[in-house]
Amino acid sequence: MIRVLVVDDDFMVAKVHSGFVGKTEGFEVCGIAHSPEAAVEAVGSLRPDLILLDVHLPGASGLDLISAFRESAPDVDILVITSEREVASVQKALRSGVVHYLIKPFKFSVLQARLDQYRTTRQSLGATDEAEQAAVDKAFGVSGAEADLPKGLSRETLVLVESTLRGVDAPISATDMSERSGISRSSARRYLEYLSGIGRVTVSLDYGNVGRPERLYRRK
Repeated sequence: MIRVLVVDDDFMVAKVHSGFVGKTEGFEVCGIAHSPEAAVEAVGSLRPDLILLDVHLPGASGLDLISAFRESAPDVDILVITSEREVASVQKALRSGVVHYLIKPFKFSVLQARLDQYRTTRQSLGATDEAEQAAVDKAFGVSGAEADLPKGLSRETLVLVESTLRGVDAPISATDMSERSGISRSSARRYLEYLSGIGRVTVSLDYGNVGRPERLYRRK
């Protein structure tokens, strides 16, 4: 089990996040802290594997505590969960080596997906003494790194398409993707079909219009 410490000054939010963690396979909450002092003490005594860390804490920024956390638990990982949207905070979190930066509010499924990704990465890197490039790419968040792209597809556009998919809840068509991402409809269709082929999206058919049914794509 991956042991998680939840750090948030809001008692109700901390309880909700703890409930989310408890419902995610492979994770358990080992402690909750509501203040900077309690958080530092908990990291030292509980030695969690992962910290769900809020930025806005009483009298301190959660980001400023990361170095103190790692003094007592050098291998601890940090997943920032915050309402803070300032780019400077995101950049500081990245420089501090956090595994992800999740902006409130969000659905349980979003946090669950981040935790599942963290668990998969942790398992893939811990399974061998020497890492394969695919496992390293996955650990550093490089999308679509499991295989070489077909001729004519670029990694940058693939990331754009996947990012666009993450921003919508309902299945979308190639036309919708074109309008949202700014790429042509034919390009959108090629990337979506590629993602379908490697299992990253599911495809359904919409028979609502007269004539040929429209293909709709949803990110897994």
